[in-house]
Amino acid sequence: MKLLTANFLTCASKKCSSSPDAFPLNISDAKIAIQECEMNPEFIKNVMLRVEWPALVKTTQQLGNNTLPMEKPELTDESDELLFKSLHNVLLETEITEGKMTCGSCGHVYPIVEGIPNMLLSETEV
Repeated sequence: MKLLTANFLTCASKKCSSSPDAFPLNISDAKIAIQECEMNPEFIKNVMLRVEWPALVKTTQQLGNNTLPMEKPELTDESDELLFKSLHNVLLETEITEGKMTCGSCGHVYPIVEGIPNMLLSETEV
């Protein structure tokens, strides 16, 4: 699961839908892999419009990466190439291969196995 994907996931439980603690899911016991891919600055600029920055910073810090600034950077065509490379690495090249995502509201644990998060709930949890 790309780190970018984690920025769009929230707890699937209906009782958590209105809780601010259900997003972002807390990541633990994570195994990380770096999958290099070609950088596309235009894609980075467009996806940054949709990224929840505080959630991304929190997630990267949980994974031991403290390189992102606390404030969301504004990206332009003239932005520093190092900034684009850093965002590209965090959003697109960082992959969580194993681990757990836990809801901060209800405590439900969503396992990540072979890079795939299991977001299904049992019938009693829905």
